[in-house]
Amino acid sequence: MDIPSPRSTRKARIEIIPLIDIIFFLLATFVMVSLSMVKSKGLPVNLPIAATGEKQDRSDFTSITVSADNTILFNRLPVTAAELTAALEKLKAGSPDPKIFLNGDADSRLGVTIGVLDEIRRCGISKVAFETKPK
Repeated sequence: MDIPSPRSTRKARIEIIPLIDIIFFLLATFVMVSLSMVKSKGLPVNLPIAATGEKQDRSDFTSITVSADNTILFNRLPVTAAELTAALEKLKAGSPDPKIFLNGDADSRLGVTIGVLDEIRRCGISKVAFETKPK
């Protein structure tokens, strides 16, 4: 008499279809998250609103930020006026035509921002854009 074994005669196997589904989900999530990240070298500040602002090419740029407490930051690093001049001259020497995005807090003093703009122009850099929020 044949007594059936309690163990199955089928060998166990790894189901690959659910694994593929999980891998594609993780890949899609990673792609969506990486595409939603905006490359920003400046600090988040309360940007002023402008109705006539235009989108600019953001490839290979330098960011200068004037915070609400009138601190000047060059690519997220706090600098003094003398250090800003040295950093701008080094930038100009390293790149023939550098691009600078100047973003200032809406509550910062205009005089500090104009002083930074004047220093940028004194160093011979002509491609300067002010960052603003759309209206």
